[in-house]
Amino acid sequence: MSLFTDLYWGRTTFDVVASRRRWFALSAILLLVSAGVFALRGGFDLSVDFQGGTVVTIANPDGASVAEVRDRVNALGITGARVQESGGGTEMRVQTTRLDADREQALVEALAGVTGSDPSDAGRQSVGPTFGRQIADAAIRALIVFLAVAALYMTWRLQWKMALVAIAALLHDLLATAGIYAIVGLEVSPATVIAVLTVLGYSLYDTVILFDRVLESVKERGDRQTLTSIVNESFNGILMRSINTTLTTLVPIVSLLLVGAFLLGATTLRAFAVALLIGIAIGTYSTLFVAGPLYAAWGEREDRWQRVRLRLDRKAGTTAPVRATPADAGDRPRIPSTGTAIPRPPRKRRKSR
Repeated sequence: MSLFTDLYWGRTTFDVVASRRRWFALSAILLLVSAGVFALRGGFDLSVDFQGGTVVTIANPDGASVAEVRDRVNALGITGARVQESGGGTEMRVQTTRLDADREQALVEALAGVTGSDPSDAGRQSVGPTFGRQIADAAIRALIVFLAVAALYMTWRLQWKMALVAIAALLHDLLATAGIYAIVGLEVSPATVIAVLTVLGYSLYDTVILFDRVLESVKERGDRQTLTSIVNESFNGILMRSINTTLTTLVPIVSLLLVGAFLLGATTLRAFAVALLIGIAIGTYSTLFVAGPLYAAWGEREDRWQRVRLRLDRKAGTTAPVRATPADAGDRPRIPSTGTAIPRPPRKRRKSR
């Protein structure tokens, strides 16, 4: 209860900057694992919109299994097909390379035979590789434009160092989200790209809130506090607000994931909700534990903040005294004593009678 009260009123004193090596190591491990899984899997499971191909969706009233459907597809000589069930097994979805009209009709009839459905009710989608390449290029251009606009805005609104740190945090979110997506093995579709761009906007907004608080504190107490202290205070000041925002955002996303994807069987909603869920959680983490400590570690190298730290250390009496070495003492000219005592002449002894 006490911790919750301190969080609510922003009175916590977590030293997040002092533990920055721990957070940086955690992020490095996450990115390395993501890159390793991505390399082992040979990339993402791209949807037909990106790589082109043929998708057939058909009802499954007989309750055929995925293995039975895959065997029937392989019997047609179609290799590398992706077979998925949705709606709790009431529907089958088969994605293959681009098929001509005759082979596509043969696939539909084969699927209707194993699932017991009417071939005329099957859904068909065929996308050429050129269209998929255009979609992928458009997604990459949208990402580059987003990052460029975000960098320019933060440079104008805050500082160029804050802009670079924010872009680094965004790339961290992008790579970590992509890595977890590859680990889970979800299909990357245009809905995934839209969700990732939404997540980057959310993460950028959270980072701007933190850096805006830092700049405000620098203007008020920049000559009386170190940058590390200011970043820590800003972190503790927005911690409760960031937690509340994240939780209120994740609740409807989890509802969308459970109801829309698993109960209604909407695979597009599932990909969209999972990308939002992963991205927002990672974006909140990077804002609090990566962007703030990274900016503090970089800014402390500036002459201004080093002078502030040295002055505050001297004032607190924590600066170590400088001791002269014997060699320095020999080379240094002797400084006359500044004492006030006057040496007296030696006393004369009286002669004995």
